[in-house]
Amino acid sequence: MTSTPAQTWSAHADVAQRSLDHFFGVEGTQYLANSHPHDRGNTEVFNYWWLAHVIDARVDAWARTADRTWLAEADRARANIIERNGGQLFNDYFDDMLWFALALERMHAATGEQRYLDEAIAIWDYVVAEGWNETLGWSLAWRKQQLAYKNTPANGPLAILGVRLGRADASRDSLTYARRAFDWLTANLVGADGFVEDGINRNDDGAVDTQWRFTYNQGLYVGAAVELHAATGERRYLERAVQTAVTAVRELSDGSVFRDEGDGGDEGLFKGVYYRYLGELLAVLAAEDGFEDERGVLESFLRASTDVLWANGQVDGLLRPGNDWSEAPAEWIPYSTALSAIFAVEQRARFEARAEGADAVTVGADRAAG
Repeated sequence: MTSTPAQTWSAHADVAQRSLDHFFGVEGTQYLANSHPHDRGNTEVFNYWWLAHVIDARVDAWARTADRTWLAEADRARANIIERNGGQLFNDYFDDMLWFALALERMHAATGEQRYLDEAIAIWDYVVAEGWNETLGWSLAWRKQQLAYKNTPANGPLAILGVRLGRADASRDSLTYARRAFDWLTANLVGADGFVEDGINRNDDGAVDTQWRFTYNQGLYVGAAVELHAATGERRYLERAVQTAVTAVRELSDGSVFRDEGDGGDEGLFKGVYYRYLGELLAVLAAEDGFEDERGVLESFLRASTDVLWANGQVDGLLRPGNDWSEAPAEWIPYSTALSAIFAVEQRARFEARAEGADAVTVGADRAAG
């Protein structure tokens, strides 16, 4: 019997999830070696924000399959972050903490367990108290040591989390922060074509870092706009999300895959952030009129890029692509790169299931999918 596209890509997503453990899984506190093979470089560095995305990846698998084993794996990653972080939630980087809080909020949405939401709120309160300031306009700093340096990696997650926490507890003022962070990004780091720059004032000179043209900045702005559209019903947010998503494809890809953004480690995750929030945008556009051409561009890119990823990234029945998906599997990759592949394939599976009219596999699956 021939499989449907949704079934095919769900099976591919299972392979991608298993591949993370196969190539990077290790015993003990380390949990995941930072690279494969494990004998190159310092594979035991604690990458707080990578691990936060492992939680997201596992919640994606649960949302697709309704298999609660994936939620147990998500909680295992959560516990690993806290253990390796000295038993606490907080560190010096506001963007890192917000990634963790976003993952914890998704765990709450998936399980209904209050402890996850409490941890996400604790991070939110800490980040706002320590990093939200008036330099260059009210917005969030990148880290404690550079309170005057403002960027998309900090303000994008703040906007997304602010909407989600406001949804969970309407008595909080987090939606106000989300709006202000988004408006600050729009005014300071978003061009007329919707392209999102990385940051401003890194060297205390008011300069914008236009040399860093990264996919994850585009993804964060798209994600924030989609959430604000859902919270407010204002179409301007959706228009901005669509513009930035399409501009990212035009500016950062060859039409079928994103260009290699570097292999230093963190860069490996950048594409994954774009795919996560592209998936959120496409889910909204499926029920919206007026964006048919743009939707076609984005759907075609999702399909084309994941087709290339799958065709070129396999090793012995598993998935291990490099940062450039148009090339053969890399000899060495960080697991950040593997996470981007997981997010892309999971979003393709979700897209195909929606195209076939499949219902959510479990109550709250679509909510937890983002």
